[in-house]
Amino acid sequence: GVAVARTIGQGIVVTGLVTPLVVLAALLGAVTWNLVAWSLGLPASASHALIGALVGAAWSQSGPQAIALSGLRTVLLALLLSPWIGFVASYLLMKLLILLLQGATPRVGSRLQKMQWLLAPALAFGHGANDAQKVMGIVALGLVALGALPSFFIPLWLQVAAALSLATGTSLGGWRVLRTLGLRLYRIRPIHGFASQAAAALVIVASSAAGAAVSTTQVIGASIAGAGSAQRLSQVRWGVIGNIVAAWLLTVPAAGALAALFVWTLRPLVG
Repeated sequence: GVAVARTIGQGIVVTGLVTPLVVLAALLGAVTWNLVAWSLGLPASASHALIGALVGAAWSQSGPQAIALSGLRTVLLALLLSPWIGFVASYLLMKLLILLLQGATPRVGSRLQKMQWLLAPALAFGHGANDAQKVMGIVALGLVALGALPSFFIPLWLQVAAALSLATGTSLGGWRVLRTLGLRLYRIRPIHGFASQAAAALVIVASSAAGAAVSTTQVIGASIAGAGSAQRLSQVRWGVIGNIVAAWLLTVPAAGALAALFVWTLRPLVG
């Protein structure tokens, strides 16, 4: 589906007021902030960066009338609630697993680890279904602004290109963030991995089906924290989580400010 792409392309800013400069500045602002966060090993939300940058660029170019306030409120609400839903879902699932597996032999851990391989495609599908669609939405918005598309829709070639780009970028550049989520929050065992993967996949896939643009990084991170908290609060490194949350909160205004700066800088060059 392309419901999330429509949310990004039509639900945040007024399409008729979007110019090629707005799209270019939004992409530059989001990419710049993501590179800064990546270099620091922080799992800053690319979704937050893209949304913040798009709002910042559109506002800088055309003023507040360029922002679709009702749609933006809905998007921000989904971004805010989805990590908490992932946390609670993972917490409850972990509690259930602890209850059901009391007295189980160590072989259960091996079986849960194998089951994670079954959950991995579901989580990967959710990741692609949400994050790749955000790329589709912003690119399609740019094509409409350029006049290359008569109206907003997602052509097949764009769907394929976005999927390939996301897969390549995640494979080549995601290891620092993976280390933060997988190693620095607490010592994750198969039972934690199973609970957090199942909860995160459920939340992300359901959000994608509903057209809600959520942060997959946030949902996964919150689900990992939820699974760890269900066993013992003290085993979670809350200081690391605090740094991650701070990065998330900073992302929207930082990316928006960078995008606005790019608009002001590039406007004399592109008109």
